[in-house]
Amino acid sequence: MAWTFDEKLPIYAQIAQHIKLKIISQEIKTGEKLPTVRDYAQEAGVNPNTMQRAFTELEREGMVYSKRTSGRFVTEDEALIAKVRKEVAETELAQFVKKMTSIGFEQNDIVPILDDYIKGE
Repeated sequence: MAWTFDEKLPIYAQIAQHIKLKIISQEIKTGEKLPTVRDYAQEAGVNPNTMQRAFTELEREGMVYSKRTSGRFVTEDEALIAKVRKEVAETELAQFVKKMTSIGFEQNDIVPILDDYIKGE
């Protein structure tokens, strides 16, 4: 089944982000071999060149690496994965706080609301 993409962002960037989220959530484990460009492109419903560009971006960021004739693998650099996980969390939190303040909440009101939500109250 093809993936769904946002028209506002380049597809390759969305694919790279999708794979990155799977890595930082440990859905894809460190050292794990990734599917081929062709297989991943078919799964996502995109051109293999688009998938190749996403993989190139992930390699540039250090999230994956290539082994000649063996394929691509997830980095084993757990410090990098932790760093990226924290960056993603900070981005998500910034967007959440911005949204909450845009609907009228003061910043010091947000933590109690979040705390209540987490506790299920």
